[in-house]
Amino acid sequence: MTGQTKMLKNSSTKKLSKSQTKSLPHAEVKKLDMSKTRAKKIKHSYQVKDKENALLLKLKDGDVVIEMFPDAAPHHVKRIKELVRAEFYNGLKFHRVIDGFMAQTGCPYGTGTGGSGKKLKAEFNTHPHKRGTVSMARSMMPDSADSQFFICFEDCDWLNGQYTVWGEVTSGMEFVDKIKRGHGQNGMVDDPDEIISMSVIADL
Repeated sequence: MTGQTKMLKNSSTKKLSKSQTKSLPHAEVKKLDMSKTRAKKIKHSYQVKDKENALLLKLKDGDVVIEMFPDAAPHHVKRIKELVRAEFYNGLKFHRVIDGFMAQTGCPYGTGTGGSGKKLKAEFNTHPHKRGTVSMARSMMPDSADSQFFICFEDCDWLNGQYTVWGEVTSGMEFVDKIKRGHGQNGMVDDPDEIISMSVIADL
């Protein structure tokens, strides 16, 4: 899905928002303005099977819930959660978006050329690429996935068994549909939409 070059995240992508408080130690949580009752209410408002393996993706138009598949892609799910908890994805752009196909993000440079610097061994599985599927982008080499991923707008059966599916949108797909589209065959986007924040729902 993308060329892979080992690059470090630049300073412009390290802008943090309200989500920076999510990584505070438990001892510091009590210092936050939000009450424990309100925090508990927010966490339980997302109906997911396993809060430790579910993500809240905040987009400009609304909240998206992604439930992950740790049984099918354990190493990818583990790495995604590490990156999410490090706030790696906050502020990153949907640099490649093709109408009727998918929206791709996760490059720290917003060009499709960067990653976190850690390649992952492919975990191809039987989950199909359908509307709402979340899957890893990679180069021609199977074991080249890093931090970039894409969300399918429609069924994409020709990708089955060739890319690692690690999750599925279970709520908020209507907001994914509103991500700004790109142009040309490669779908590169001018002034692209970005991820406001990503969080593990268990951490909310």
